[in-house]
Amino acid sequence: MNLRDKTLLIAYCISAIMACSCVAAEISERNESYPQMTSPEIPMKAMLAGEPVDLDRIDMAERLDRELTSIVYGHSSTSLVLKRANRYFPIIAPILEENGVPTDFIYLAAIESSLNVRAYSRANAAGLWQFLAATGKQYGLEVNDEVDERYHPEKSTVAACKYMKAGYKKYGHWATVAASYNAGMGRISGALEKQLVDNSYDLYLNEETSRYVFRFLAMKMVLENPRAYGYNLTESQLYQPIACKEEAVSGSVASWTEWAKERGISYAQLREMNPWIRSTSLTNKAKKTYMVKIPIASDLYRSKRKCTVWNKKWIGK
Repeated sequence: MNLRDKTLLIAYCISAIMACSCVAAEISERNESYPQMTSPEIPMKAMLAGEPVDLDRIDMAERLDRELTSIVYGHSSTSLVLKRANRYFPIIAPILEENGVPTDFIYLAAIESSLNVRAYSRANAAGLWQFLAATGKQYGLEVNDEVDERYHPEKSTVAACKYMKAGYKKYGHWATVAASYNAGMGRISGALEKQLVDNSYDLYLNEETSRYVFRFLAMKMVLENPRAYGYNLTESQLYQPIACKEEAVSGSVASWTEWAKERGISYAQLREMNPWIRSTSLTNKAKKTYMVKIPIASDLYRSKRKCTVWNKKWIGK
């Protein structure tokens, strides 16, 4: 290589190095403008439904990490769950307590339906607790074209309690009860027997059920202290409970629209407060008594109502 070619090669290399330096500097400058992402810390142990969870085990820690990361960075969904929790946890928690079910199961409802009382899945599960029609009927809920109590927050929670208590009588372990809520008691019982273990943490299961209990725990961790994970809401941003009076209906209703109008509310407001009503009329040949909620007018307006917060850690300082 002659002197001219060597000179050209050196010049080319210097030019390439300078170009790379400029690109690197530009990338670095861009990166400084991006928000810094941090991964949630996984503790060495936790408690779920009064039972210890050993997170020293690598498999357990990684399963929780997956669910916690998903919930923490699923901002839109998690924010809505947090807002709805202020309305529905005051309804659900006392019923769990009265029925001897750990109040941590409020977080199971959160992962089942995102606390959307109208939730309906592709598998035809409905309501806060996502009951299938047959299972709902098995645990005492009325399910037909006119009335579907899977959408009744109080009655569906009582039905869920019956399921949980039956599961605990069978397994003696609340986390395994939670796994059975997702997969069914038959499948969990069969897997425990075949795999020679005594709880769901040690089971090899399908991916959905394997993740389920850890999603339950992750939701508890976030909703117990959302500020620790970057969620800072104000009191007014939380969805407030709506005070209602109740009226007993023991006969048929020819038109729920007219019934609502006579009581000073719209049909839409009637359905919003009573999502278990599934038709414009009620036949009720059995003369069953239904308690129908009628919202108090002042609670329907943000400017007229007083805000309450179920968990003070849900709002910013």
